[in-house]
Amino acid sequence: MENWIFATGSFWSLVPPIVAIALALVTKEVYSSLFAGVVIGAFFICQGDFSVFLGAIFKNGLVAKVSDPWNVGILLFLVVLGTMVALMNRVGGSAAFGEWAKKRIKTKVGAQLATICLGVLIFIDDYFNCLTVGSVMRPITDKYNVSHEKLSYLIDSTAAPICIIAPISSWAAAVSGFVEGEDGLGLFIKAIPYNFYALFTLLAIVLVVVWKIDFGPMKKYESAKEIIQAKMDENHIPEGKGKVIDLVLPIIFLIIFCTIGMIYTGGFFASGKEAKGFVDAFAASDASIGLVLGSFAALLSTVVLYISRGVLRFGKCMECLPAGFKAMVPAILILALAWTLKGVTDTLGAKEFVAGVVSGGASGFMNLMPAIIFVIAAFLAFATGTSWGTFGILIPIVVAAFSGIDYNLMIISISACMAGAVCGDHCSPISDTTIMASAGAQCEHVNHVNTQLPYVLYVASISFVTYVIAGFSRSAILSLLVGAALIVGGFFFIKKKLV
Repeated sequence: MENWIFATGSFWSLVPPIVAIALALVTKEVYSSLFAGVVIGAFFICQGDFSVFLGAIFKNGLVAKVSDPWNVGILLFLVVLGTMVALMNRVGGSAAFGEWAKKRIKTKVGAQLATICLGVLIFIDDYFNCLTVGSVMRPITDKYNVSHEKLSYLIDSTAAPICIIAPISSWAAAVSGFVEGEDGLGLFIKAIPYNFYALFTLLAIVLVVVWKIDFGPMKKYESAKEIIQAKMDENHIPEGKGKVIDLVLPIIFLIIFCTIGMIYTGGFFASGKEAKGFVDAFAASDASIGLVLGSFAALLSTVVLYISRGVLRFGKCMECLPAGFKAMVPAILILALAWTLKGVTDTLGAKEFVAGVVSGGASGFMNLMPAIIFVIAAFLAFATGTSWGTFGILIPIVVAAFSGIDYNLMIISISACMAGAVCGDHCSPISDTTIMASAGAQCEHVNHVNTQLPYVLYVASISFVTYVIAGFSRSAILSLLVGAALIVGGFFFIKKKLV
């Protein structure tokens, strides 16, 4: 079929993820929606060949993606973290920390601000951020009747937005690797002041918490928080007599060992000329392997800690392994389907289609390109569910288009690409970071997406305006001031309307 209508490298390549996302938002059921997107993509690929159709779904789809080394590492990391959360709950460390924090955190606002602060402090990796902040803060936010939807929003808004403006993070390493012929880390640092979506998101969540702004679907779930609290209390009854240290030390283990794991994979501990400095090792790290090594070391240390303190026997510790895996099954299933959908989209040529759209418009709209790139990156990340994939597609194009022509505009456009990718990632129900935020807060995934969407779209619209301003003015300060004024003014108006 030479004239097959579903040609690769066309808009058709984005149809499967768009259908999957639309179905998820309409039906509130994410598993079948993702699988439907995979099936549609496989139909486009097969060109009437049934064996190719089946292969696109299973052999080259689910089986290939679940067995991919990088993805296997992420799944193992999820299981280990789930096990650690189960251990901390079983020993009573989470409950003890909740009681300790309740005496010091006196209000619902304080509990949410503490969640934001912890999210800001854990800037190494977004997966690590989502699951760690969720496990630590959920007992505290539960006590102050913060809905799991609200907790998911706070976690998601302090995961990728923090990582994308932190020079020492797995995201900085990824972005630096996509910049060829330039100082990747140097460009990343220079782009931070222009990363408007990330910066405005952090401002927005503080205002939302302090001014108690709940609108859209979020308002409904905040009012249903007592029911959620009752369910959670039944499922997390500790067996041990743990103390605060039984939660704090495992978290410290995670932070230290995951950092060591990251720089180990980047060559920090290599000998001779192969050895690299801390920053270079982080830039060259393999986050998937590093996080597995670090989390496994933290798990072993936690088991030794609990046994040596006599708060949990070895047999009870081992019972947490299947419990942790079971807790992560929904997130693992969604990730597996989302990765398969991304693979189908790649096969259909989404990268080539978007690359052609961006490079074709670069010459005619130079000053508007940051705003245009922001929108394209947001749409691509939304449709494919991957920020890193969006970086890999767009950043090389931006560097090629602006390098040697307009260095400042290149920096602004690179930042627009990163900001748009994070924005689209936030909106997308097939995004792994969004899935992790739901898992960390133990929130229904589609509920998290629906409640977060109005806040994301508001910040995104203001970010678009500031990229238009930055494209013409080349000024980060002016753009930030205008954007911050619009964020504050808009939320103040919403607050008055809600009263």
